[in-house]
Amino acid sequence: LPLLCPRLSPRKACDSSSSSLLHLLRQPVASEDNHLCLTCLDNPLAFTKARSSFLYQEPISTLLLQLKFSHNLTGLASLAALIKETPALLDLNEPDLILPVPLHIQRLRERGFNQSQLLAQACFPEWREKIRFDLLKRQRPTVPQMRLSGKARRSNLHKAFCLATPFHLNEVKGKKILLIDDVFTTGSTLHECAKVLLKAGAAEIEAFTVARSGAAGTSPLSESWTAKKV
Repeated sequence: LPLLCPRLSPRKACDSSSSSLLHLLRQPVASEDNHLCLTCLDNPLAFTKARSSFLYQEPISTLLLQLKFSHNLTGLASLAALIKETPALLDLNEPDLILPVPLHIQRLRERGFNQSQLLAQACFPEWREKIRFDLLKRQRPTVPQMRLSGKARRSNLHKAFCLATPFHLNEVKGKKILLIDDVFTTGSTLHECAKVLLKAGAAEIEAFTVARSGAAGTSPLSESWTAKKV
């Protein structure tokens, strides 16, 4: 992975072990028990669990921004390898379906790809056949979330998602679903997606993001938490 270190490999980082690089990245520390962060206490979320591998800071933030806005896919392998070295993935239950958070068709045409879909394929190659990008749909364009406050984010995304067609009800009903996105800030995007899936009869919904923003209202060194269902 020469993008980050000439001596970095999927198993080794910066001379000896991955722990040195992950320490520099300030990897969120997993706790022994799940707990609710302040955001979830104030605004219960529709998914049962969310996990992030890193805090949203350098070099992870640059890799994600380059992926989303500069059409630079060269850092994708580096992100996936670093994520594999963290415990976040181990704490997820095996899903029946993996759903990347969808882009609106207009944004998808502009960007040419869905970064959440690419991250899902890179991070979960062993579950590649479970990745579905045709079940969930963003039915209206929304303002980019990074420009908005927490309350505005929730309003911006209200009823922004739906099942792609009513025929997908049977494919979602009773299934354990893992949602994938790049960054967790307030959880609004994942929450709105999860609401649609729960209404369609999904049995359980978990979420994974590459990074967690400190703006979410909880300690930046807290990775393990469980949200209430609504």
